[in-house]
Amino acid sequence: MRNATLIGIDVGTTATKAVLLDLEGNRLADFAESYPMARPAPGAAEQDPRHWMAAVLGALAYFEQNHDLAGLQGVGFASQVNTHVFVDAAGEALRPALVWQDSRPAEVARQIDATITEADKIRWFGAPIPVDASHALARIAYIARHEPQVFAATRHVLLPKDYCILALTGVAASDPVAAVGLVDAEGYVAELLARVPGAERLLPPLFDFQHVAGRIRPGLPCAGAPVVVGAMDAWAGMFGVGVVDDGDAMLQSGTSEIAGIVSSSINPTPGVILFPPYHGITMHAAPTQSGGASLMWFARLLDKTPGDVVALAGQSSPGSAIPLFLPHLQGERAPLWDAHSRGVFARMDTRAGAAEMARAVLEGVAFSVGLAFDALSASAGGRPALAHTGGGGARSALWNQIKTDVLGFPLKRTSVPDAAAVGAAILAGLGSGAFPSLRAAVHHLVRYDTEYRPAPGLETYYAEKAAEYRHLYDALKSFNVNYREG
Repeated sequence: MRNATLIGIDVGTTATKAVLLDLEGNRLADFAESYPMARPAPGAAEQDPRHWMAAVLGALAYFEQNHDLAGLQGVGFASQVNTHVFVDAAGEALRPALVWQDSRPAEVARQIDATITEADKIRWFGAPIPVDASHALARIAYIARHEPQVFAATRHVLLPKDYCILALTGVAASDPVAAVGLVDAEGYVAELLARVPGAERLLPPLFDFQHVAGRIRPGLPCAGAPVVVGAMDAWAGMFGVGVVDDGDAMLQSGTSEIAGIVSSSINPTPGVILFPPYHGITMHAAPTQSGGASLMWFARLLDKTPGDVVALAGQSSPGSAIPLFLPHLQGERAPLWDAHSRGVFARMDTRAGAAEMARAVLEGVAFSVGLAFDALSASAGGRPALAHTGGGGARSALWNQIKTDVLGFPLKRTSVPDAAAVGAAILAGLGSGAFPSLRAAVHHLVRYDTEYRPAPGLETYYAEKAAEYRHLYDALKSFNVNYREG
């Protein structure tokens, strides 16, 4: 079709990013709008869902006003997940969304998790996936306990993409992969949901990624365009970096680092999320807590941009002057799943200036990724020979080089940085019938620009420091568990 286009939208943690593609994968336009994070209490991380919708409508309006969308095939969504919006029967948010970084439900999560055996988890999910502070069931129980008026008025508990689709189309819908930790091969696990009375009625119906949930309502930008259910950022980003076949590996670098391996080999491994098989794809994933978030935090301390901090790090070199940084600024997710852990700089001396500390932040995030891939390799039955990488953090050549040096295998970078938005566009194309299969769409639309390879001579430096990273976490564990914030 002449002028055929696709729109992909990723409702991320720090910004909503959107891309307009043609059916050859050419990027015709992109859009980004950031929004704030509120931290009103220790452990809290909240966002106003209205900011997401303002950005989504801004993206659609921008594309509509500046480009020919007569051939628009569809709109696809991706989003941060384990971020939860409590909405009423009219689809209005009842309170700020609990972002995935919010650790306040940790105690209620621990209580729920204690009622579930490892055998139950493996029977339901294929792996011992924990109920942690970001789990939907823990969030529902937390709100029921602390905000009973909100709980009583809640009709749906939605992910950001699902909230935006409801606002655009009037239809509540989600997908089974984004509901990880809630579903087995048949759907929602009633036996699990029964642990929180009333939870089951709040969860939306589940459909395939490419299912057309509805069409954009009249009066909104791109009115009438079909909107597909879409996928969580990890899966949309997986497609957006070209990962779809058995043995493929990915590293999505954004606010958090999301490592993953596609493998039909399953070896249940603590700390790894094993997603339900989807159209023959079995994804083993390990999302960390603070990737780009650590860089942004350090940039704020120095009153610089993240790019300035990366440039500053480039003024230092690997060596004993670089401190060891634990990037657990608000706990850690995979593979440790420890909401109590906190960040620290260790082994600092007078040689450590701003440049050395900046490099320590980049290295610390790389070590968290290394730990994630260690667990993934055990779960998937083999270590990758190469990983595809994308996202904002992957724009830094220095950071990519540090990561590949730590990992010991190459990183192949996509040419379009917003991998999850590209993946969302791929799903829109699949839902519209523009492509015959998911694999055909991925291989047709995704392109690469650079491959980073481990530098010789640094293997011992990074191997020793990676071991120290884990020892530092272990040494601080009891201190962090016993420390009381207030």
